[in-house]
Amino acid sequence: MRSYPAGRERSALVPLLLFAQDEVGAVTPEVVEEAARRLKITTLEVEEVVSYYSMLHRRPLGKHHLQICTNISCLLTGGSELWEQACRRLGVGHKEVTADGQISLEEVECIGACSWAPALQVNYDFYHQVTPERLDRLLAELRNV
Repeated sequence: MRSYPAGRERSALVPLLLFAQDEVGAVTPEVVEEAARRLKITTLEVEEVVSYYSMLHRRPLGKHHLQICTNISCLLTGGSELWEQACRRLGVGHKEVTADGQISLEEVECIGACSWAPALQVNYDFYHQVTPERLDRLLAELRNV
């Protein structure tokens, strides 16, 4: 918190929650309490942020979190087909995790890659102009990592 100006420590909330989520696997009640304690805010204030941001998850994600954009640019260039393909190949749906815990799947509205649609994201890595064949290769790689 030292890198945040005095009186602005609460600006660290989202980065702190993302870090904790990466370490623990989810934003648990214990994470909420610890964040509130460290930032000297209420647990309600932390809960408001957790419920607002879609990238914060209360349930554990897979080792690889696959987000497929189906917003308008991606939709028009095959995003919904990629989504359906991923659901079929993985045997899971929106915000579900494969039985082996390796891959979680989420349909998202936009990942900011409209010029390179269709796009998806695995953890913090972006993939642009994804074809069905490229998605199949990516899923195979994720299962073997």
